[in-house]
Amino acid sequence: MDTYLLQPAFLSDDFLLQTEAARRLYHDYAKVMPIIDYHCHLPPDQIAADKRFENMTQLWLYGDHYKWRAMRTHGINERYCTGDASDWEKFEKWAETVPYTVRNPLYHWSHLELKNPFGITDILNPTTARSVYDTCNEQLPGLSTRALLQHFDVRVVCTTDDPTDSLEYHKAIATDNFSIKVLPTFRPDKAMAVDDSEAFRVYVQRVAEVTNRDIRTLADYLAALKSRHDYFAEMGCRLSDHGLETVYAEPYTDGEVQLIFDHLLRGTPIDRKNSLKFKSFMLVQFAEWDHEKGWTQQFHLGALRNNNVRRLRELGPDTGWDSIGDFPQAVALSRFLGGLDNRNQLAKTILYNLNPADNEVMATMIGNFNDGSVRGKVQFGSGWWFLDQKDGMEKQINALSNMGLLSAFVGMLTDSRSFVSYSRHEYFRRILCNLFGNDIDNGELPNDIDWIGQIVQDICYRNAERYFGF
Repeated sequence: MDTYLLQPAFLSDDFLLQTEAARRLYHDYAKVMPIIDYHCHLPPDQIAADKRFENMTQLWLYGDHYKWRAMRTHGINERYCTGDASDWEKFEKWAETVPYTVRNPLYHWSHLELKNPFGITDILNPTTARSVYDTCNEQLPGLSTRALLQHFDVRVVCTTDDPTDSLEYHKAIATDNFSIKVLPTFRPDKAMAVDDSEAFRVYVQRVAEVTNRDIRTLADYLAALKSRHDYFAEMGCRLSDHGLETVYAEPYTDGEVQLIFDHLLRGTPIDRKNSLKFKSFMLVQFAEWDHEKGWTQQFHLGALRNNNVRRLRELGPDTGWDSIGDFPQAVALSRFLGGLDNRNQLAKTILYNLNPADNEVMATMIGNFNDGSVRGKVQFGSGWWFLDQKDGMEKQINALSNMGLLSAFVGMLTDSRSFVSYSRHEYFRRILCNLFGNDIDNGELPNDIDWIGQIVQDICYRNAERYFGF
């Protein structure tokens, strides 16, 4: 028999599973587990309305800056990404691009998403584009936002929400008795974004309006934000989230921060050192409120955002102009987490890094503050953004395995705006099972499939369920 006939087919049932142990772990243990999506950017208004998409482009390509970056690199004009081309033309240009994304995670993700939920196993290219588009569109009436969440067996969705958000859609979903919990996450980045003093003044006014308070002092501002934190808790919130270049831990005094706030309220620009002091102060306030409520605080660290000023001006943020940054992380993280821990105010914490050079920093930093009070109290989060691909996931898993306890890991999330991105959980689970399977095959772990299978199921679902208290 010719050797090539023994090679596995692309996207077969055993995709990424190189050993019999890996196949058993995935098919018998990982595959059957539900999903807790504890960090995503799904629009809650679309879940509340049980939105149905008119066509595959609206479901698949709208707002997806991963795909836009690939299309631009392939030489596709912006008109087909964020411009005024028709939905079919945009899909056609994406189908033209897909064959050239080989070895980029988009190639795997795209075909996984076509296979599940649409049952399509054809390779997407210009020849198949129309049949794939039509086949998907025919199924879309039965694949509303809620139907998709149920299809993927999602149990909890945690969206990402500004403190001033009314949470009206979360309230509507809750009153509908929808079987899946859709909970808000407190994301106060704008509440400490003082590098643009005028934008910050506008935000303070927005906080005042939402809370029906007169904000004249720092104490007024904190009281207003705390009332929003309390409101989020009433709405079922269990997590906060911060998207930062690095954790802020500049020494400050309360008097200094009060003076800085007074300057900001008058519209007076402040220098970088005072900006860092104010951000450091605010980060501690948020952390202490999270600890008080038993929430988990998340820190997404290391993104260098909005690099293309021209395109930012034309298209706005979150349109595909961000990259990995090389910010120092360890000293500030140690100071921030250590200060909270020293006062017994350290909440459960998840650290996500965007620079793979920081993997070992994160994997060892968490061990400094895991004090036995909660299993895996401080977590090294899953591969994020540019790192939520096969190589990035494997490196994160290996660093955590070598320097911490992979068995206590709370696992994967989507970090996505798309309702078909739950295939990323399948991708993660296959990669996880393959790593365990290879260790078994190599004699580095015992061939105890039931025991390793239980650990796999913990990582896929049960650890998150226990950790967040859903």
